[in-house]
Amino acid sequence: MDAMELVTLRDLEIAVRIWHPEAPKTVVAWHGLARHGGDFEKFSRTLGPEWRVLAPDTPGRGLSSWSPIPSQDYLYRNYMSVALAVLDHFELERVPWVGTSMGGLLGMLLAAETESSHRIERLVLNDVGPELNPQGLMQLALYFGRPHRFTTFAQLQAELTEHYHGFGIEGEEAWRQLALGSARRLPDGSWTYHYDPRIAEQFINDTPRDTWADWRAIDCPLMVIRGAESPLLDAESVVSMAKAQPDLVTLEVPGCGHAPMLDRSSQVAPIAEFLTRPPQKSARRPQHAAQGWWQRLSAWARRRTALKNAD
Repeated sequence: MDAMELVTLRDLEIAVRIWHPEAPKTVVAWHGLARHGGDFEKFSRTLGPEWRVLAPDTPGRGLSSWSPIPSQDYLYRNYMSVALAVLDHFELERVPWVGTSMGGLLGMLLAAETESSHRIERLVLNDVGPELNPQGLMQLALYFGRPHRFTTFAQLQAELTEHYHGFGIEGEEAWRQLALGSARRLPDGSWTYHYDPRIAEQFINDTPRDTWADWRAIDCPLMVIRGAESPLLDAESVVSMAKAQPDLVTLEVPGCGHAPMLDRSSQVAPIAEFLTRPPQKSARRPQHAAQGWWQRLSAWARRRTALKNAD
């Protein structure tokens, strides 16, 4: 990164990583569930020096504060407040948004709600949408819902390479850099990941939403990127998304699962073109039945917690 600013919301400090701080145009780039803003290093360099890229670390990740009250702070509603605080700090009334996984859902909620929709000028969703594969979601919740501890850094890097193979990262050095930005040393000298292990409590505490209703409510230009091997965003879901939003721009990335790293020109160039194209106004969008993935995952997480407590 070229610079960093710290934004305070209540008792939480949010680190915002910045590339090309003097650039004339700005885009917000928001990371996934257990990642941080540093993931957008290559995206920012590839997008080019005319774009200032703001990439916050969500509370509980990276360089941002860990919450003393996860049940209140590790929720989409609070992340929306964090996002608006970041936009206010940088005096951004309206800005394009690129979001990977959780960061894409966060942008989608901001773009859907009346109070915040005017702040999102256009929206790019990276391997996420209003309907997600339930099995993929459960695997995600199970992996991040348990602590991870490694005796050596090499063990952490090997696990990271296995779990994040869907990023489509190429080369040993790229994987090493990802591990360096993902590691945290524990007091006993062992290693773990950079994030607060309680971030996964979001799957239990967050309020279910009708995410298809959110998707239909969005009125800004939209783009969705899907890893061709994604276990989370099915190809059929992208088709349904396009039926509900006829002007949706789509990109499928070969050789990637969840989620493309946005680290090369073949992925970034289409985003750059989307960010600069004149907006188009579509006809009235057709309705689509809600699928309720958020509700299903929330119910599953609560059942799992009840069974653990019973034991």
